[in-house]
Amino acid sequence: MPIFAVPLLLAAAASPAPQPARLPAPSTTRLKADVTTMVGFGTRHTASTTTDPKHGIGAARNWAAARFTQIGASCGGCIVVDRIARRFTGPRAPTGVVVEDVLGIQKGRDPNRVVIVGAHIDSRVTDVMNVTSDAPGANDNASGVALVLEAALILSQRQFDATIVYAVFSGEEQGLWGAELLADTAKARGWDVSAMLNNDIVGNTVGQGGVRVADKVRVFSEGIRASEDLVAQQGRRAEGGEDDGPSRALAKAIDGVAGDVPGGLDVMLDRRPDRFGRGGDHEPFLKLGYPAVRFSVAAENWDRQHQDLRTENGVVYGDTIEGMDFAYLTKVTALNVATLARIAAAPAAPEDVSIAGALSRDTTVKWRAVPNATTYRVRWRRNDTQDWTNARDVPATGANPQIVLAQVPVDDSFVGVSAVSADGAESVVSFAGRERRR
Repeated sequence: MPIFAVPLLLAAAASPAPQPARLPAPSTTRLKADVTTMVGFGTRHTASTTTDPKHGIGAARNWAAARFTQIGASCGGCIVVDRIARRFTGPRAPTGVVVEDVLGIQKGRDPNRVVIVGAHIDSRVTDVMNVTSDAPGANDNASGVALVLEAALILSQRQFDATIVYAVFSGEEQGLWGAELLADTAKARGWDVSAMLNNDIVGNTVGQGGVRVADKVRVFSEGIRASEDLVAQQGRRAEGGEDDGPSRALAKAIDGVAGDVPGGLDVMLDRRPDRFGRGGDHEPFLKLGYPAVRFSVAAENWDRQHQDLRTENGVVYGDTIEGMDFAYLTKVTALNVATLARIAAAPAAPEDVSIAGALSRDTTVKWRAVPNATTYRVRWRRNDTQDWTNARDVPATGANPQIVLAQVPVDDSFVGVSAVSADGAESVVSFAGRERRR
């Protein structure tokens, strides 16, 4: 295979590529209408009624399925509905409950490579065992479900290389059960999951104590992978890859996408899997080794989460629609749509990316070829920085491409490789470690 030597002086020159036309902007009106509809089901507690056509979790899930069916019909059947279910038992459902996920599946040119965007539709009040009291769940988490539905409507207007799965979970408040169900289903079906975007509490800008943050969104990501055993974790530590695992690389990619979204948001890269001591529906995917992150507002209002509806000492408690900012939710939706479009249009991220160069001023980078890649983008930075500073494009030729980075010492540099499609869509960057035997 040809080896490309790259002088350091030419390091910054990555080739520009044509970009596809922008997708339509999300509709604030539609987002508000969908949240209003979900609030209208009264409670969406996972153990609430499944037979009432207008009230409870069953009605809410049927409505979500109907919305996916409607969107699919508008694009000639490009989205099909899949409903998966399993019975779970635990402390918050001691007699057991059937958890059902409603999926809208938009098949790509590669039906096996999958990008997932999801949100939980279930809601609760102060007592998690209370299945009858009104639990509007406007921000937690009708906001995320409305985002998923809007993303489906927008992205259905274009075909992508990867399959997109739009997921509406149940059972989040009982133990992330709906997400566990889908993660297990992905593994059982042999899906190659490129990314999972979890959206949970993404629709308010006024937080606890009245603080207002309208220009930022938090994206949580793990560093050391939950799926790695001790030996793999020690290897990542030895290579310095704690800040460049697949989920952290996904979060960094989202941060990069945000700069291209008109009127968008600043991404706060929260370097932990979720809020301190708390969790979300991306975590079952992390346990199985899939890249996954969580979107959430920059300023949470805990008076409007998991609360009985009431007013005490002038303080309003309860997750009602009045506590939401739909202009902000529109921006978070736009960022999700742009991220999904990029990853689904791009080839898969390269695998087996390795570097070598001990006792040398040069670094040799190798990786495995990726289907449908026309170019590879080799990125590097000094290892006292956290963002890529240099890049070089390499033509996609041969099964085992490689490049020599001249005057880039392996001891002092981090390296990664992404795959780029013919229209310029770039995959998430894969961090380069030591070469391993296959």
